[in-house]
Amino acid sequence: MSAPAVLLDGVTKRFAGHTAVRNLSMTVPAGGIFGLLGPNGAGKSTTIRMIMEIYLADEGRVELFGTTHGARALSDKLGYLPEERGLYKKMKVLDQLVFLGETKGISRGEARKRAGEWLERLGLGEWTQKKVEDLSKGMQQKVQFAGTLLHDPDLVILDEPFSGLDPVNSQVMKDVVIDIAKRGRTVLFSTHIMEQAERMCDRVVIIARGEKVVDGTLAEIKREFGGTHVALTFSREKEKAARVLADRSLVASVDDYGATADVELAPGAEAEALLAALVGEGVGLTRFELVDPSLQAIFIAKVGVEAATAGRREEVAA
Repeated sequence: MSAPAVLLDGVTKRFAGHTAVRNLSMTVPAGGIFGLLGPNGAGKSTTIRMIMEIYLADEGRVELFGTTHGARALSDKLGYLPEERGLYKKMKVLDQLVFLGETKGISRGEARKRAGEWLERLGLGEWTQKKVEDLSKGMQQKVQFAGTLLHDPDLVILDEPFSGLDPVNSQVMKDVVIDIAKRGRTVLFSTHIMEQAERMCDRVVIIARGEKVVDGTLAEIKREFGGTHVALTFSREKEKAARVLADRSLVASVDDYGATADVELAPGAEAEALLAALVGEGVGLTRFELVDPSLQAIFIAKVGVEAATAGRREEVAA
């Protein structure tokens, strides 16, 4: 069995009396996509910076590829996209990527070739001779993403990679991440966008207030969370559903999205009883389906509504 790409054992980091990460242990297997999840301020970026040896842990052990050699010694194997994006604004796009490639030991000619290929793939082929400052925020982010991957690293670490991107650019970057994993590389990315993590990740860790609260594959996590969950989509008279969904003999909790809702049934309640009650009220439904609990529902249950919704508000503001 190959060594894990990343292993954290009892890692703690403090800043001026504040404990940002507390006794965190997690294992990122080699290959696939691993999600480090949590609300803003949970300690995700601090954890990543300890993995990257930007910060040194106050306690605990960090291993990469089965060794205690730090990220600096293994720089050629790592690709890192930090949460705080940083490019040289006055440099031309192609020159920027060539420079980043050379810092990873790639020859100038090879770096220029790879940079051109990545820019074409990311839809920036016509911008190679433009200054970075002439690009939109999303385009700049794709340039830095290309620089992260230029040297074909074994482990790619992405801190909130999709934050602030429009749907088109988010789709482009998502496709690249999936392709990297298919080619046997390891991707570790942090996010507080649960829907994206649920679709992409093989395994996740959720942290809150610096501590781990969930760890496992999606199937394991959903099985352990338990409960009976129903997905609803309303076609008419949605307001008449309120009385039924407030009945705690039928419904334990509701995540209301307006036109749709995710419902957890009360212990012992039957889905058929919920359906009959909704139909009896005259509520129109185009979907009534028993489903696994969503990662969003698990996230809220584990970290609290206030922390979870704060993360979502900040994402909308971005």
